Amino acid sequence: MKDINKNKNPKLRVGVIFGGRSGEHQVSLRSARSVMDALDRDKYEVIPIGITPKGEWLIGDTMALLADGDAQADTTAVILSPTPAVEQGLIPAESGTTGAGFTGLDVVIPVLHGTYGEDGTVQGLLELAGVPYVGAGVTGSAVGMDKAIFKYVMDANGLPQLPWVLVLTSWWQHDPEAIIAMLEKELEYPMFVKPANLGSSVGISRCADRDELKAGLIEASQFDRRMVIEQGANIRELEVAVMGNDQPQASVVGEIRPKSGFYDYEAKYITDDSELLIPAPIDGELAERIQAMAIAVYMAIDCAGLGRVDLMLDKDTGELYVNEINTLPGFTSISMYPKLWEASGVGYSELLDRLIEFAMSRNKVRANLRTEM
Repeated sequence: MKDINKNKNPKLRVGVIFGGRSGEHQVSLRSARSVMDALDRDKYEVIPIGITPKGEWLIGDTMALLADGDAQADTTAVILSPTPAVEQGLIPAESGTTGAGFTGLDVVIPVLHGTYGEDGTVQGLLELAGVPYVGAGVTGSAVGMDKAIFKYVMDANGLPQLPWVLVLTSWWQHDPEAIIAMLEKELEYPMFVKPANLGSSVGISRCADRDELKAGLIEASQFDRRMVIEQGANIRELEVAVMGNDQPQASVVGEIRPKSGFYDYEAKYITDDSELLIPAPIDGELAERIQAMAIAVYMAIDCAGLGRVDLMLDKDTGELYVNEINTLPGFTSISMYPKLWEASGVGYSELLDRLIEFAMSRNKVRANLRTEM
């Protein structure tokens, strides 16, 4: 692995991929801007790679184009070849051959949230290309993204969850009254309706009665072919940042106290009016139990590099439940993941250094595995 801390070595070429074909496109832009601002230019040559909402990959003045719609932005369409090579170059899309001025990539930070980025698709392309990248692999990304599959894995590992039901959008569209009746039989209000494959609270609704449940199912069905409906409870929302590969470490525990009914998209990225308590006001024994559970969740899905584990503490019973894991958590200035590590003694720039090191180390292990008999 290259030593990124020695000035005598060439700068590491870090591709930062952002944007994408996702309902969380704008969130990705905010995260990417924070990441690129924090990367140490004495160590890294930063190569912004923007993906438009239609899926076109661009280099150049991509942030201006994607954030502001600047038609005059100087960008070039590129593709990343899936063919492994010693120097991974970005290939001009129009010619299919490496062109002058196109540089190789030593490592990639996929700052992509949601579909076509956090779900294992980009990770698969980077695996084929042999490019080291920050974060979980194909399996960990896909399982962490799919709320239903994630819940099945948690069940298999004996990790506690609140009651939940999987509903296919086609079932809902075929017989909505039957679906509502089934949910009311299996669960109690309030219920949370979520698209199975979106993050950042996109398409999620808290439903306190039948009318709200119907509206929530209509909303979630627009984003995915599968929906997860969860039992609500009187809970405290707790989050733990986890970092590492085979021996991950957990940050201090944080707590979110939303001003609205729950920590929704607007609260996470727009209003910044929720109360974030870091560390959470809990005793040391409970904090250790929460951290241990977060690491167990992380390991259960074969996560790597980073992940933010969200848990719930029942105010009435004291029971602890797993909510979800975000394998590419938000990295904006108000995001919990960097804030939790800052409170644990790891600053933003150092955090990025460590994540890059984990990516390079994991790629080295993978490269030494046999692929032929």
